[in-house]
Amino acid sequence: MAVAVVALTAAGCGESSKKAESADTSSGTYSGKGIGLAYDIGGKGDQSFNDAAYAGFEKASTEFKMGGRDIEPQDGESDADKVQRLTQLAQAGYNPVIGVGFVYGPAVKEVAAKFPKTSFGIIDDESVAAKNVTDLVFHEEQASYLAGVAAAKATKVNHIGFIGGVDIPLIHKFEAGYVQGAKSVNPSIKIESQYLTETPQEGGFASPDKGKDAASGQIEAGADVIYAAAGLSGQGVISEAAAKKIWAIGVDSDQYSQQALAAYKDYILGSALKNVGGAVYDLSKSVYEGKPLTGVVRADLKSGGVGFADTNPKYKAMTDVVAAVDKAKQDIIDGKVTVNTK
Repeated sequence: MAVAVVALTAAGCGESSKKAESADTSSGTYSGKGIGLAYDIGGKGDQSFNDAAYAGFEKASTEFKMGGRDIEPQDGESDADKVQRLTQLAQAGYNPVIGVGFVYGPAVKEVAAKFPKTSFGIIDDESVAAKNVTDLVFHEEQASYLAGVAAAKATKVNHIGFIGGVDIPLIHKFEAGYVQGAKSVNPSIKIESQYLTETPQEGGFASPDKGKDAASGQIEAGADVIYAAAGLSGQGVISEAAAKKIWAIGVDSDQYSQQALAAYKDYILGSALKNVGGAVYDLSKSVYEGKPLTGVVRADLKSGGVGFADTNPKYKAMTDVVAAVDKAKQDIIDGKVTVNTK
């Protein structure tokens, strides 16, 4: 047994929310101290992107007895803070070390070069080309297409909305798929579209109040289904949708099943899923087994890496909506539909 003991409280490192545990090295291939996970803006508890990553971290660390440490970001932190955080995880012997979110791109590139024997992962970025780095990316537009189909079938007024956290290419993929999916059902459907901020530093992924205000405006404009791709800010969208008794569509995690959103779940039609937890788990498993993944690994509908959650019984009862979403999913898998990314 190798026991990891490391202090991660230096300036810029963020708060550690899980103490290191003993790592099981009985496989004969794994000699690391566990999984090192560094969260994106909004941190754990967003009921969406970061929590999906944590689910994979928890599953792998428990199943393989790897242990690990997950660390929260700090408000207003710099790239240098991220470099320091990843460096300390690598120095402590954590393997793999995973940055949750494209904002870790520069930091992963820099730190991975200094620790060639450590496997690194970055979620939602494919710009880091190194032998010891895995770029874990997704066809988000495919899941969003299904969300658009569901919204267009569920609306009673042919008027729906999209709220993106930050005006960046990654979130444009969510919007593009959603719009295309909705228009495949009704080419004349009216779609409100709004981005909360221009940059992540302005809080677009971490401000439920901004999400709430944006949703209020779209509901006032007439939308009766709103899809939010906005991280923690999406909680504000969901709460406002529930208050006004209209449908919300969640993102990344199955938000209907999130305990923190239980008060609003009756108004969560479904969620466009992105299996971030599966990506974290798969990379961790590969490192544990001594055959680490590397390069770009992109998940899609066919592989089960993205999808649409159907856990709400009210959704399941809407048989026309379910049938339309199922058909759209199969059409994408079969190559009959190619989903836009812009």
